[in-house]
Amino acid sequence: MELQQVEEPNVSGTLVKIKTAYTGICGSDIHTFKGEYKNPTTPVTLGHEFSGTVVEVGPEVKNVKVGDRVVSETTFETCGKCRYCLEKDYNLCSNRRGIGTQQDGSFSEYLVSREESVHIIPDNVTFEAAALTEPLACCVHAALEKTSIKSSDTVLIIGPGPIGLLLAQVVKAQGAKVIISGITKDKPRLDLAKELGVDVTVDSMTEDLEKIILELTDGYGADKVFDCSGFAPAVNQALALTSKKGTFVQVGLFAEKFNKFDQDAIIQREIQYIGSRSQKPTSWEIALQLLSDGKIDADKMITKVTDLENWREAFEAVMGGDEIKVLVKS
Repeated sequence: MELQQVEEPNVSGTLVKIKTAYTGICGSDIHTFKGEYKNPTTPVTLGHEFSGTVVEVGPEVKNVKVGDRVVSETTFETCGKCRYCLEKDYNLCSNRRGIGTQQDGSFSEYLVSREESVHIIPDNVTFEAAALTEPLACCVHAALEKTSIKSSDTVLIIGPGPIGLLLAQVVKAQGAKVIISGITKDKPRLDLAKELGVDVTVDSMTEDLEKIILELTDGYGADKVFDCSGFAPAVNQALALTSKKGTFVQVGLFAEKFNKFDQDAIIQREIQYIGSRSQKPTSWEIALQLLSDGKIDADKMITKVTDLENWREAFEAVMGGDEIKVLVKS
């Protein structure tokens, strides 16, 4: 990966040209950087968690104008014909091309997106906060579209990374009780989780997660469990702590395609094990509303900002594990 001078993208048809303001570094960017994520079609400019300003629109653009403050879904192109596209489940289209994976992304001064994917940033939301809309939309999709959250639910979240912390806030916004677990080195993140309103934090290396969950749930286990770690041993521990007839949502990506899982817990406890991939248009509408309503504390999430020229410093900061959310300013 290297910083290069490239041609500015051109607009045509329904394309919208955006001057990038901020881009968040995603876990998938790190997986790509390490060669662990095969989804990107290289060469490509990474970056898909971004905010910016519209500077030019194609002749067929109708609802977006120059000067608009915007974010964009990661969907750049789909077949438009399959059953998934017809239901706007663009994240499942087999011919989908994504921004930052198959289409040049936002670690750049300018990028283009299709008008349908563009959303206007509410006036009371900053560019910095808006750059978190994409990961927040992924959390909305996992918590509110792949399943639902009731105020009476006890929810366990595995992994206090950026996704885990955003997901915790989405769940808390529904009035549920939230427990988030991590390991000893995650202490600063677990401390932040408390500041963000999480009810209980657990260091699974020094505390008995099973005992805590069972005590808090009268021995039943958590109603909903979200894995944001992509770490198979943590998943297996959490499956056994999911209530019978409970729901387990897999949000985190695994480094390996095949992993050993406790299928017996899924079968014997009649657990619904659900995959959650990316987000869809409705996820973005809800995410932006949560930001506008002040339900998500983006300022506490963003702990480091670098310039585009210092992208490698930003990537290394993420890999170092001491930052929560790192933004790159274009």
